[in-house]
Amino acid sequence: MIKHVFLTGPPGVGKTTLVQKACEAVASSGAPVEGFYTEEVREGGRRVGFDVVTLTGERGHLSRTRDGAGVSRHGRQECKVGQYVVDVPSFENLALPLFRNVGSAAGGRRVFVIDEIGKMELFSEPFVRAVRQTLDAAACTVLGTIPVPKGRPLGLVEEVRGRRDVKVFTVTKENRNVLLQDVLTTLQECLKASA
Repeated sequence: MIKHVFLTGPPGVGKTTLVQKACEAVASSGAPVEGFYTEEVREGGRRVGFDVVTLTGERGHLSRTRDGAGVSRHGRQECKVGQYVVDVPSFENLALPLFRNVGSAAGGRRVFVIDEIGKMELFSEPFVRAVRQTLDAAACTVLGTIPVPKGRPLGLVEEVRGRRDVKVFTVTKENRNVLLQDVLTTLQECLKASA
């Protein structure tokens, strides 16, 4: 039985936009929706990083570009993905509290948004544990995004992709405008099946 819905596709194809539209539609139908998405940060027309944004509008750094050596102010090795330095403490301070009580049945079935499970987020072991617990929770349907396979496999991403209770939609420029209805139909079926 399908319990969770994930979107995959190349960067910039519109996965986050599709997640946001699905969230609006699900919330307007009365189902509780919680979680977060990532958003590009631009300065002077140039992408300088990514922020984590909760569905209630709170915002925190996920990553920023930075010149210089790979050692942070705290003397620890920086976590880097390409030109971006990942701000693991900022990410954890904003994202991890969202996972608390998400698996409890209090308040009924809900949709929990995880945009995204990617290289940057996977620097956080507590995040990895929280995602696994949320996917196994009885009172929660996850709507999330994962990157397309590229290079060395990412453990949790491949774990999600291989789960029998996950439906993965591949977003392309050609289908992104019509895929919303399929995603919503699948989410509604997930919520009904587990009610």
